Amino acid sequence: MSTISLRLPDSLHEQARQLAKSDRVSINQLITTALAEKVSALLTVEYLAERAARGDRARFDAVLDKVRTRNAPPDPDDAL
Repeated sequence: MSTISLRLPDSLHEQARQLAKSDRVSINQLITTALAEKVSALLTVEYLAERAARGDRARFDAVLDKVRTRNAPPDPDDAL
């Protein structure tokens, strides 16, 4: 495990302290969780962009054409 020195504005530090206290976790755990969530979100965006770049609209449409006609009504269980 690594150690990092982090400089925070006093107002942000106070908000983090209060949130950590209300969640009954340490400030360290709060910041670690927040960073993990942010990293996960950024990596997900990157992953989805890579997947989208590999997509082929013509192949997608061809698959849908095999399933049913595009203007068919939804199944009764799927209707709103």
